[in-house]
Amino acid sequence: MEPITHFLTGACIGRAGLNRKTAYATLVAVLAAEAADIDVLWGLAGPVEELKHHRGITHTFIAVPVVAAAAVGAVWLIDRCLRAWRAQRTIAPNQNAGCPTLAAPLSLRLGWDTTKLATPKPSGPTAGGLQLGWDAQPIRWGWLYLTALLSALSHLLLDWTNNYGLRPFYPFNPHWYAGSFVFIVEPVLLGVLALALLMPWLLGLADAEIGAKKAKFRGRGWAIFALTAMVLLWGWRRAEQGRARMLLQNAPITTAPVKRVGLEPYPINPFRWHAIVETPEFYQTAEINTLNGEIVSDPHSALYKPPATAATEAAKRTLLGQVYLDWGAWTVVRDVGPIAAPGLNPPQLPAGRQWTTVQFTDLRFNYFLLSANGNQHRTPLDGWVYIVDGREDAGEAMDGREQR
Repeated sequence: MEPITHFLTGACIGRAGLNRKTAYATLVAVLAAEAADIDVLWGLAGPVEELKHHRGITHTFIAVPVVAAAAVGAVWLIDRCLRAWRAQRTIAPNQNAGCPTLAAPLSLRLGWDTTKLATPKPSGPTAGGLQLGWDAQPIRWGWLYLTALLSALSHLLLDWTNNYGLRPFYPFNPHWYAGSFVFIVEPVLLGVLALALLMPWLLGLADAEIGAKKAKFRGRGWAIFALTAMVLLWGWRRAEQGRARMLLQNAPITTAPVKRVGLEPYPINPFRWHAIVETPEFYQTAEINTLNGEIVSDPHSALYKPPATAATEAAKRTLLGQVYLDWGAWTVVRDVGPIAAPGLNPPQLPAGRQWTTVQFTDLRFNYFLLSANGNQHRTPLDGWVYIVDGREDAGEAMDGREQR
């Protein structure tokens, strides 16, 4: 899923009750829920390297304990910095040569139930005539690590639900797994998660207006509601996907032998599905409505499998070709002739040499956004390779970005 869903899910995990066990629970949950996507930094090395490493080792079960430990380590560092900063503010300027050891850690909760940092209370003499007592929630590192583990696992689960997929058992098993029943951006899910974090804040404003006593931990019920609604939405969408598959089996859209079927989700509407049917010679698509059982397919829109050429075979051996074929579940490779690829200048060749463009497309994403910038050849997450004389790689691009 996109980052905001991971962020909100982590916040709800922390506020579902774990923030009552230890300080920083919500903060560490958010950090752990987002941490796996640090692999997007591979994009600095180019789009092909990003495709190769995105949802790679950081999105695996063996990385979950490491990601959780890193999140806890970040919280430890934040805690130390806050303690030092608070000490510098509370010790007299002529007494701040050293940082005192505090009796308890500062309390920080991310979200709208944030409690202010504990105020030091003078309770007796110490160096400089002031002893610090800290009225704050203690850190329980075991609970904090458990919170980080749950949040790190939530990232893998969320990414599995959409049709991009992930490799949770890598490097022992490089296979990609994808539930394909939730669109990569699901507004309904975003709305429920955001509501769970906004409502306690709004209710807190109402309580402040009438002078009600401020609750120390607010929003637990809303967080549990949001997480439960997420699971129920998954179950509903999974069931509708199964219904779409049954409709397709009972009313086939082609008489040719079917090798496999793919069902891709749309956002918001759980009754709408994009079907891909592979036969030995072509791909046929259809739009399915599970609410009324309607199947719409144009037999004249079948995509015939392009022939293999020297250029397409050479393109498959390039870095982009190897990475794309490893990731793509419904990859189509075609020689589209000497046309300029998006984001990639055509090769400048001497007379007598020829070049052609090979396009890599994954049919999982060849819907909803059918084209970009008016280019009928371009689809989301496509790859392009220039091949010279049927054998030489003269440039690669991914999704409109050149790989240098």
